[in-house]
Amino acid sequence: MESDETKLVVDVARLDPEGEELVGEVLCIDLDEPFVKPFGGVRYRLTAQVVGTELLVRGHLEQDFDLVCSRCGKDFDDTIKVDDFLQSYEISENVSEVDLTVDVRESIILALPTYPVCRESCPGIEQKGATPADDRWNALDNLK
Repeated sequence: MESDETKLVVDVARLDPEGEELVGEVLCIDLDEPFVKPFGGVRYRLTAQVVGTELLVRGHLEQDFDLVCSRCGKDFDDTIKVDDFLQSYEISENVSEVDLTVDVRESIILALPTYPVCRESCPGIEQKGATPADDRWNALDNLK
């Protein structure tokens, strides 16, 4: 496996035939999004194994994010987890390395909630009090 901090590459030629566990962190998510800010890298615990002419990779991914609650608008931290990461890569004799970076990144991004909430019981934006009645509409009640 390559040690670059921004890529997750499996060296297929040196992989144990029984499979190997890959554990670490890769900095592969850099979003230009004001409401979704990753911090740290994607932590992974994967098993890579050559099965016939395929490299089978499965395991667990997680990434910490600073998100904005879709109900109240406040920032909160959350850990996005992918417990069922599974990818298969076609390999041949002339393939010595397989780059997992794009698939790891995509799996984490797809696991992000569409409408993140800081907590299930979040009431939403706090109302500052009852809206005062608009007396101008009362004149319409008197029309016949």
